[in-house]
Amino acid sequence: MAIQDYTPVDTPPRAPSPLHRFGTLAVHAGSPHDPVTGAVIESISLSTTFAQSAVGQPMGDYEYTRSSNPNRDNFERSIAALEKAKYALAFSSGSATTATILQSLAQGSHVVSVSDVYGGTHRYFTKVASAHGVRVSFTPSIEADLAELITPETKLIWIETPSNPTLSLVDIQAVADIAHRSGIMVVVDNTFLSPYVQTPLVHGADIVVQSVTKYINGHSDVLMGVAAFNSDAIYERLKFLQNAIGAVPSPFDCWLAHRGLKTLHLRAREASKNGAMVAQTLEDSPYVLAVNYPGLDSHKQRKIALKQHRDGLGGGMLSFRIQGGKAAAERFCQATQIFTLAESLGGVESLVELPASMTHMGIPREQREIAGVFDDLVRISCGVEDGVDLVADVRQALKQAVVASKLTNGFSNGHGNGNVHA
Repeated sequence: MAIQDYTPVDTPPRAPSPLHRFGTLAVHAGSPHDPVTGAVIESISLSTTFAQSAVGQPMGDYEYTRSSNPNRDNFERSIAALEKAKYALAFSSGSATTATILQSLAQGSHVVSVSDVYGGTHRYFTKVASAHGVRVSFTPSIEADLAELITPETKLIWIETPSNPTLSLVDIQAVADIAHRSGIMVVVDNTFLSPYVQTPLVHGADIVVQSVTKYINGHSDVLMGVAAFNSDAIYERLKFLQNAIGAVPSPFDCWLAHRGLKTLHLRAREASKNGAMVAQTLEDSPYVLAVNYPGLDSHKQRKIALKQHRDGLGGGMLSFRIQGGKAAAERFCQATQIFTLAESLGGVESLVELPASMTHMGIPREQREIAGVFDDLVRISCGVEDGVDLVADVRQALKQAVVASKLTNGFSNGHGNGNVHA
């Protein structure tokens, strides 16, 4: 369903106009009061089918829930408003969103992607897309290499910015300018930032995709994805595939994700504040080799963050390399008391993981390391706990992972001096 001027067409007069800001849109877009009961919060519409007044004449806007559902429509409207898009389509997962977009390409199509992408995206590109005749080329420096990589068969450019898990940034407008000269579509995976921190369509992207599972839902209890865009042609193609493939979210998941979306601005701000505190702590630590966080002035692409991110925010995601190699990285993950060792990101709780051994394990080691995903790289997702507590947890975990290990090895090798503060 189309979104006119970024606001729901059936929204009552009390709801936001395009002039309203993000927080107001997050709370009200796609959330009309029930015209019968006056309910402020929408009901969950679990029916899989809808009555017809005559053959081929549905009583309302709905026929069958795979094709459309009230909860999914309202969620899609809210996403479109926040992404500054005309349309949004929700899918059963972020991976299903990626797959549907790739399925929209004709056989023989060529895709150019950044090297440093989510492991599931890399898996689809390398092991599934080829099965229907789509070839993908990877590059670690897409702005510099794109013009040379484009062929007559190139139909799509895939960007993650920030990338997962090294937090590399891409100048979206620079890539879009090159791609659009050849009529090539640009897709940006914005999962690490959410539409609160970055709106890729404003910077020239044709499609923005999000794993709703992460920041948009924000509570680690929904598996879901979404794509937003402005093109009528893209809408018709992806809407057809959404229905034909059937990779759609349940009404209950749409309802939960829409509820989570209403507090996205609050959670994203807090996660960004915590991310900045933890990143600075890591950068100041003698036990850390390098920190990847676009909110730090030391980040090699900080200027892009200042250009593309709201208020230059760095988001809640970061990664770092620890002294002591893979063993120290594993000890760090096991020593944290607030950060939970688990995959995923963007929830209210803080998480920690080792990409090379977890989310990106399926990528060959040599390819991982070219992209900067080393065995000693730790990825952190900062939640909305008190930042002071997160910093304290990181400090004690670093000491256990690096200092305590050195002391233990010293004792076992007969070199300990008995002073645990040495």
